[in-house]
Amino acid sequence: MSNGQTLVEELNSISRRGFLNQYKKIPGFVLKNLNQKFLMREYQTEGLARLVYYLSGDNTDKKEPVHLLFHMATGSGKTFLMASNILYLYSLGFRNFIFFVNSTTIIKKTKANFLDKSSPKYLFSEQLMFDDKEVFIQEVDNFEGVNQDNINILFTTIQGLHSRIWTPQENSITLEDFKNKRIAFLSDEAHHINALTKNFDKMSKEEREESTSWENTVNKTFLSDNRNIMLEYTATIDLENSAIRKKYEDKIIYQYTLKEFREDKYSKDVEIMQSDLSIMERALQAVILSQYRRKIAEKYKIQLKPVILIKAQKTIAQSEEAEKNFKEMIKKLTASDIKKIKRSNTNGIITKAFTFFEESGVTYENLVREIKEDFSEEKCLSVNSKADSEEKQIKVNTLEAEHNEIRVIFTVNMLNEGWDVLNLFDIVRLYETRDTRHGKAGKTTVSEAQLIGRGARYYPFVLDKDDDKFKRKYDEDVKNELRVLEELHYHSLNDSRYIAEIKAELVKSGIAPPDDKRKQITVSVKDEIKKSRFWKNGLLFINEQKKNNRDKVKQMKDLVSQTIFQHKLKIGKTVETAVFEEEAQNGRQEQALDKRTIKFNEIERHINRKALDKINFYRFSNLKKYFPSMKSIEEFLTSGSYLGEVEVEIYGLRERIDSLNNHDKYEISLGVFKELAEKIENSTTEYIGTKEFKGYNICKIVGSPKSSEILLGGDDKEFGIAMSETTKDDLRLNLKDFDWYMYDENYGTSEEKYFVHFFRHAMEEIKKKYSDIYLLRNERIFKLYRFSDGRAFEPDFVLFLTEKGTQKDMSLQLFIEPKGQHLLKTDQWKEDFLKEIESQFTIVTLFESEKYRLIGLPFYNESLKKQEFKESFESALVLKE
Repeated sequence: MSNGQTLVEELNSISRRGFLNQYKKIPGFVLKNLNQKFLMREYQTEGLARLVYYLSGDNTDKKEPVHLLFHMATGSGKTFLMASNILYLYSLGFRNFIFFVNSTTIIKKTKANFLDKSSPKYLFSEQLMFDDKEVFIQEVDNFEGVNQDNINILFTTIQGLHSRIWTPQENSITLEDFKNKRIAFLSDEAHHINALTKNFDKMSKEEREESTSWENTVNKTFLSDNRNIMLEYTATIDLENSAIRKKYEDKIIYQYTLKEFREDKYSKDVEIMQSDLSIMERALQAVILSQYRRKIAEKYKIQLKPVILIKAQKTIAQSEEAEKNFKEMIKKLTASDIKKIKRSNTNGIITKAFTFFEESGVTYENLVREIKEDFSEEKCLSVNSKADSEEKQIKVNTLEAEHNEIRVIFTVNMLNEGWDVLNLFDIVRLYETRDTRHGKAGKTTVSEAQLIGRGARYYPFVLDKDDDKFKRKYDEDVKNELRVLEELHYHSLNDSRYIAEIKAELVKSGIAPPDDKRKQITVSVKDEIKKSRFWKNGLLFINEQKKNNRDKVKQMKDLVSQTIFQHKLKIGKTVETAVFEEEAQNGRQEQALDKRTIKFNEIERHINRKALDKINFYRFSNLKKYFPSMKSIEEFLTSGSYLGEVEVEIYGLRERIDSLNNHDKYEISLGVFKELAEKIENSTTEYIGTKEFKGYNICKIVGSPKSSEILLGGDDKEFGIAMSETTKDDLRLNLKDFDWYMYDENYGTSEEKYFVHFFRHAMEEIKKKYSDIYLLRNERIFKLYRFSDGRAFEPDFVLFLTEKGTQKDMSLQLFIEPKGQHLLKTDQWKEDFLKEIESQFTIVTLFESEKYRLIGLPFYNESLKKQEFKESFESALVLKE
């Protein structure tokens, strides 16, 4: 570390400057050996990239033995990152891993993640392959005699590790197991191993000895070999404690906060429902809201069973009493009970729910019957003891599974750690006490905020295939009825002091933004524009995303243009070179190798087949996706349309290449298959964007006013500020006064506002040649799809113009994207695509294609690209003769 920076500060700086980009290309053996259901997110890629960099030769500040911590938000997928780290460490030669944690419950969950292929949360691929060899993940009790080709994991609690070592039993691990072995230590919920560091001065002699014993056991085993590595993972490390902060200033490799997690849209939005209802009436309100969510999901064919958590404050007796009262309430539920809940809500989400029920023909009596069925006694679960049955633990950890019918969980605090749940949407607070004193939140309030953060994990769903199923989709369309599937509701008494306290704690944790950072905005098309001919008859041309069915692929060369491969035979030569001696000066030169070219089908079929079977890519079902006309593996191997005519240039000593043995042929074949698989994968994509653009009526596609909730205070301070109200003189503009801007306001970024001013200044020249000039901001109205791979993109603006005084009445449509400096490189693919549009678009035959020109312009950036944009803009509109 340098300049007094902590490790994470230094890595943040390195990352911002782009020096980690080369490490963010995740190695193929990591990606392919992870469960393909779980895509690696940007921040997880960043976390792995930092580890790869830290362990590389480029890092001159590495301390050994390596001890690092990933400080990442609850629900952000620390275990998935851990799985990717295991795979990377395996590639570096690590074979033995110790996973330790404070809780046996978390161990059970992690074993399902790492070992149980039938678990919906299993994190690895069905078959792990390294260098064409299958690798197995094996649970072990010690590291004596283990298979050094496997990933061997010992699962234990921290206390259990200490006990195993100091009271050894048959087959248990001992200190001897750590000698001369390279071991990776993986510590989950790592804050638990810091009790000694944090509280040493406050502990009694006995407490110090007890803490010292197991904490020192961890340290002693870890420090037993300088080649060891310890990776810790936690969401709740107390960096306000000076001793903890000092201990980890050179160990925290990555911090991804709950605030970043929420702002990146990976969490639900948290709403607090405060009411004067009784405790059980609040629970009934949550039930009604839960049933509404389920029906919304069913309407859109989304598989969802929303769950409610009913939380007692202190004792199991309180939780059991609540469970008893809840079950009794459900049994005796009547339509009048439902009506009372409706009367208590004159607006908001409950009113929306009842409106939906009425419009869907669900009567009060229907609702009562449904609730009695869906929330019956057998669909309620109490989780209040570490001794709960295995069956109960399985149920509470598989709540998203289709076969799991549990709708309500009762607990005190058993689910505060290690509980992974995505379909929790309502938390009901059973108590009405407060524990905040002197402006500082008490333990109860802090734990409530942590529980809300745990429950705020996003439930993945997708309707539009372009959307990210793991992110919120309706922040900019908060009136959409699907928004309720992106919200977690916390049901509490209407106590203004408590509400202020829990909100403050949620803001502090990062799972909720401050109230003054939330802003509801609405933009509407101006009335005069709605009266125009353009509004009624104008067209917006956009393309579509289509499945790349590869019907035109009939032979290998349709996908892979270069079908000559090279293979160098090992010649068993050793060369000795002095460290400071130039090879040329020694007079030693690389021995000249001869070349022989063969057709691939000259290698015996059984040898080719053996090599091909080593690589999963060449499963027939997979090959058919790329070569739909292929009839069999035999055809693939022998036909001139596929591998039969592929040539291999073999380099080696003459006598060797003239008499290849079976092993040589196998190595040649395997090498070709590996290289070819990569070429095939890289040559084609699952989707494409059509080059045909269809016209849609402006009035239909733009439609009604657009309402959204936005968060202020991000990277661009102008985002969310009305252009008419900004404090920056060079950006302020009252758009209601300009008939060419279609909406009544612009809440966009500073670059968007600078572009609008650029356009305003160009209007005098534009009006000389064009009429029907309209600038439309894309308020999530449409998407374009990159031609090559169908990747979706929403340009910020589209400009419509019609040429004056020409026989054709040529209409132009320009796609425009202002871009902040920090995104110019990241989003370069968008600019490249925009530039392709003019030369490649076609208009579907329904319209007179010669009357339309579609043009994509380079990015607009006020300080870096304004001149380039200006020249392209003027050229496209022929403003300069």
